[in-house]
Amino acid sequence: MDINALFTDEGLRAFTATVRDQHVRDAQQYGQIADIVRRRLEQTPIEGDRWMSKKLRAWKVSRQLKAMQKASSDAASKAEALYATYKNEVLELPQRRAAAEAKKLERKQGRQAALGAAVAKSLDKTVTSLSAPAEQALGVVPQARPAEFVTPDNPWNQWPMAAGGERPTSTINDYFAKGEGQ
Repeated sequence: MDINALFTDEGLRAFTATVRDQHVRDAQQYGQIADIVRRRLEQTPIEGDRWMSKKLRAWKVSRQLKAMQKASSDAASKAEALYATYKNEVLELPQRRAAAEAKKLERKQGRQAALGAAVAKSLDKTVTSLSAPAEQALGVVPQARPAEFVTPDNPWNQWPMAAGGERPTSTINDYFAKGEGQ
């Protein structure tokens, strides 16, 4: 066996296919032998047997062959797992890393573009707010609220101040209208 061929996709595939097929054949043979041994021992009495001794003895012996069958089946599936793991972890790894790097670079460029757009918008907003219109004189602060929202008389002046106002409040009932029945 050429060890260097084992590290190629075709070489490892051929090796694992050969090993898998051998273990599958072995598992089939072990299963057939286990059935034959169990049937033969169930029909072969030994002097001094009780009523279930033959079946129990046949089960104990055939159980070992069934364990061998299971071990060969597991080895066949492990051969397939070997190839799948090698392909996933060794052969396809460079492509996955390249794709992840490209995706990471794309996300980074997207974030940088979004940041650049946010900075440009902020600068545009600053320049727009700082540049005074032609009808407004320089040095005059523009009014923050339009005049229609500002009422000439303050609504808080109609209520007496709690401390130091026009008239001191004596009770909370001064703020609420008296009920008709009270």
